[in-house]
Amino acid sequence: MTSVRLEIEYDGTGFKGWAKQAGVRTVQEELETALETVLREPVKLTVAGRTDAGVHAEGQVASFIATGEMPVNLAQRLNGLGPRDIAVTAATPADDGFDARRDAVSRTYRYRILARRSSSPFEENRALWWPHKMDYEALETCATALAGKHDFTAFTPTQTDHVHFHRKIFDATWSQEGDITTFHITADAFMRNMVRILVGTQLDVASGRRTLESFKQLLLGAPRNQAGETAPPHGLYLESVSYES
Repeated sequence: MTSVRLEIEYDGTGFKGWAKQAGVRTVQEELETALETVLREPVKLTVAGRTDAGVHAEGQVASFIATGEMPVNLAQRLNGLGPRDIAVTAATPADDGFDARRDAVSRTYRYRILARRSSSPFEENRALWWPHKMDYEALETCATALAGKHDFTAFTPTQTDHVHFHRKIFDATWSQEGDITTFHITADAFMRNMVRILVGTQLDVASGRRTLESFKQLLLGAPRNQAGETAPPHGLYLESVSYES
């Protein structure tokens, strides 16, 4: 038996998220079908981050246990079978018992915003179009406040399977390049919709609809209805997953 690690990219536009669901197209379903075709055995993938419908990934990691011999060209064969909106960039043997989700020590997401008066056909399904006021310094101040361990109850849906709501933020920054404003965040783990609600709430601050102090108060464990709207999924990317070296 061999533990296998897959590194994966995908355009989330055409998927109902990562997790397999009856009657809809998902990333997990596509990959497991391709793996079963190549390996001639059922495969159950464990993933580092279960992305929602419409969310993209550049550095997704998944793992599985192969009972037979793993082909040396597994990634190439999977890409030959799979759809064009998924790419397996690497398929390598991993340490015995490697688990893509449990062994991850941090995950990094980014959220892209097209901040200008006109939309762009090239950023459709790639970035949130934001033709409104944006105070960049306010965004930077919000990001600085995120560093450390906080209670993110306000930043996940009220109906949730989560039991613990504290997460440790290792790094959070905003950057600008041309018309694109990007939020980067690295944490030990994320809750469902957490990054998208953080973005929506910070945009409230940047547009003057919310004070910086009220944003900081949310990090003390306020209820969900006190935070901002959930930003749409198409601006969100799972950028990378880190493991112990």
